[in-house]
Amino acid sequence: MLKLRLQPDLITFSTLINGLCIEGKVAQAVSLLEDMIEEGYQPDLITYNTIVNGLCKIGDTTRAISLLKIMGERGYTPNIVTYNTIIEGLFKDKQADVALKLCFEMSGKFISFDVVTYNSLIQGMFNSCQWKEATRLFNEMTASNCKPNVITYNILVDAYCKEGKVLDAQGIVERIIQQGIHPDIVTYTSMDGYCFEGKMDKARRVFNSITSKAVAPNVFSYSIIINGYCKTKRMDEEMELFHEMTQNGLTPNVVTYSTLISGMLQVGRLVTAKKLFDKMCAYGLAPDLITYSVLLDGLCKNVHIHEAFRLFRVMYSNGLEPNIFHYTILIDGLCHVRQPNAARELFSALNVKGVHPNVYTYNVMMKGLCKEGLLDEAYELFQKMEADGCIRDSCCFNMMIRGFLQKNDKLKAIEILREMVKEGFSADFSTAIMVVDLLLRDSKGEFFRALVQKS
Repeated sequence: MLKLRLQPDLITFSTLINGLCIEGKVAQAVSLLEDMIEEGYQPDLITYNTIVNGLCKIGDTTRAISLLKIMGERGYTPNIVTYNTIIEGLFKDKQADVALKLCFEMSGKFISFDVVTYNSLIQGMFNSCQWKEATRLFNEMTASNCKPNVITYNILVDAYCKEGKVLDAQGIVERIIQQGIHPDIVTYTSMDGYCFEGKMDKARRVFNSITSKAVAPNVFSYSIIINGYCKTKRMDEEMELFHEMTQNGLTPNVVTYSTLISGMLQVGRLVTAKKLFDKMCAYGLAPDLITYSVLLDGLCKNVHIHEAFRLFRVMYSNGLEPNIFHYTILIDGLCHVRQPNAARELFSALNVKGVHPNVYTYNVMMKGLCKEGLLDEAYELFQKMEADGCIRDSCCFNMMIRGFLQKNDKLKAIEILREMVKEGFSADFSTAIMVVDLLLRDSKGEFFRALVQKS
C-alpha cells in the first residue's frame, strides 16, 4: 500500500498488525509498526498492546519490555493490560524476578493490581514452588477487595492437585460452590491431579463424575485425560478415549492431536504418529509450533533426519517462525547421525537468523562434539557461553569434566570441577563414579593430591 502511494489510516494499520500477530507473524507486525511510525503515523495504545501481546506469545518478553520503555519515551502511558500481558509472559518464561520488578514499577505508577495481575502472580509463585508467597498474595487479593474469579480458584485447585493434595483441591471446589461461583469444566479437569501422579484409574473416575454434576466434558478436559494416558504409555486407552470424544460430537483440536502424536512417538509408533499428523491436516487443523516440535523430535530420534528437515521447511513455508527449540532438535538430530559439520553450521547460523541459543542448545552441541572426539572445540563453546549471555548449568560442567577425564586430562578436569563447585553445582552420579574410580586406581596419589590442592 505504501509503495503504491496509498494512504492507509490508523485503523487499517492496527487491523493489519492484529492480523499478523494472530497468525504468529510477529516479526512482520513489528516491521509494519516501524514503517507506520516512519510514515508519520502515531500508533495508539491498543496497537502497542497488540504487539506486546504478540511478542509475549512467541516468548520474546525481552523485546516486549523494550517496547514498554519505548512507549514511555514516546509519551504513552502503559495501562494495566500492557503490564498484565508482559507479567504473564515473564512468569511463563520462568523470569519471576523480572516479573516482580515490573509489578513494583506498576505500583510506583499507582496502577492497581486487578484479578488478572493477581492470577499471574499466584500462578507464578506456585510454579516456582513458593507456596507461602502464593498464599500471601491470595490473602492480599481478597483483603484489597479484588474478588477472586473461577480462574483464581482453578489455579489453586491445579496447584494442590500437582502436589498430590487432591482432597484439599476438592475442598476448594466445595468452597467455590458455597460462594455462589459456578465451577467450570477447567475446575473439574484440574481435579484430575491424579493424572499428575499417574493414577489414571482414579483420574478416569473423577472424569466420569463430571456429567453427574451437570458439566459436560469438553475438548480440553478430554485432552487432559488423553495426556495422562499418554504419560503412562497406555496408548490403547488413549485411543479409546479419543474415539469416544469424536462419537460424542466433539472435534479434537491441535492440542489433542499433538498429545496423541507425542504419545505414539514415546512408544516408538512413528508411522501411527505421522498418520495422525496427516489426518489432522486433512481435517483443516493447522499444526502449531508445539505439534511441529513433537514430530520433529520424533523423526530425529528415529534417525529420519532428511524427513525432519523437510517438515521444518513445510513449517516455515506455512508462516510459522521456528524458535530455538526447533533448531535445537535439528542440531541434536544431526549430532545423533554423526554429522558434526552440519550441526556446527546450523549452530553458527542461529544468531544470523535472530535466534539465540540457550543452555540446552549449547549442551546438545557440546555433547555432539565430545561424541566425535572434538573435546577442545567443545571446551571453546563451554567458555564462550557466559560471554554470549548464556548461564552455564550443572549438565555442561559435568559433561566437560567427564570428557577430560576420558581423555585422561586430569588436571583440566579438576580445574573445571573446582569452577563447578564455585558456581554452586555438584558432580552428578556418572561424574562421581568416574572420580571415585580414578581415586581407587590412583596408586601414587597424584590425582588425589591434585584434587585436594588449593587453587
